[in-house]
Amino acid sequence: MQRRDDIHAVLHAIESGERFLVSGHARPDGDAVGSILACGMILEQLGKQADMVSCDRVPLIYQGLPCAGAIRKVTHVEGGYDAVILLECDSIERSRLKGLEGRSIINIDHHTSGRAFGSVNWIDTSSCAVAEMVYDLATLAGVDITSDMATCLYTAVLTDTGSFCYAGTDAHTFDLAGDLVRHGANPTLIAQHTYFSNPTSKMLLLGAALSNLHREGRLAWMWVSHDDMQRTRAAEEDCEGLVNYAIGIAGVEVAVFLRELPDHRVRLSLRSKGELNVARIAQRFGGGGHLHASGCTIDGPLPAAADHILGHLRECLQSSMHEFA
Repeated sequence: MQRRDDIHAVLHAIESGERFLVSGHARPDGDAVGSILACGMILEQLGKQADMVSCDRVPLIYQGLPCAGAIRKVTHVEGGYDAVILLECDSIERSRLKGLEGRSIINIDHHTSGRAFGSVNWIDTSSCAVAEMVYDLATLAGVDITSDMATCLYTAVLTDTGSFCYAGTDAHTFDLAGDLVRHGANPTLIAQHTYFSNPTSKMLLLGAALSNLHREGRLAWMWVSHDDMQRTRAAEEDCEGLVNYAIGIAGVEVAVFLRELPDHRVRLSLRSKGELNVARIAQRFGGGGHLHASGCTIDGPLPAAADHILGHLRECLQSSMHEFA
């Protein structure tokens, strides 16, 4: 009942306004990009004005999505809006956009780390992606789910479920994917654009990361330095998904990919395919995400950051071993 009340509150807030800003979290992934675009399409069909923005550019592999060029890269929000729709953010700070303070916020999130910080809040951790929530909103609003909208939403669902591999993927997830295909999403083309269109820089960076791959029982980790990023001419988005090569090792239950930032802080990507809740671990370090896929940023230098997170993960794995013994 609460979920139904929340989605109706979101639709009421949209129907009550005329001009909206739509954005998501910094370093947008497929779910953020696809959902921003689909949300903008919903607003347009409802006769609203929608400005779509992100503090970071749309990653290369998603730039071919319908209307992706309409997402503007900005750092400061100016002008009058009836409300700001923020997707997948646990706070306005997560968007890294300045100028949101004091504005009416419609907060839509599916992460376990989601928080009710908005004027209107709809948090549904049972959804496989925020795209599922946007789809439900489109259905409730009675708008036409066009082939363009279906393409954006399918891309979002595909990527945020880890190609239908992450926990939470169930029959309903495939029902949703099937309905989006029936509305015009082409699963073959979307998969090719998403997984088989990587720049050379990402492959070179992967080589650097794999050269630093280590395994210790159920734990695996790898890293790249800032020098590696510069040498391979890699962009931040090229790091997306590299951790999956570590979690893909047979017998490994938890993996972490560490990337040294220019200011020598370290960005962590955490993955789990066992009982360990890496979202809870990321939250302890100021991050968040999914049960089996999350991230955070901690202080460097890189060796100290590695020691810190690996020590914590070893303790968590040891505790889980005792808990399930």
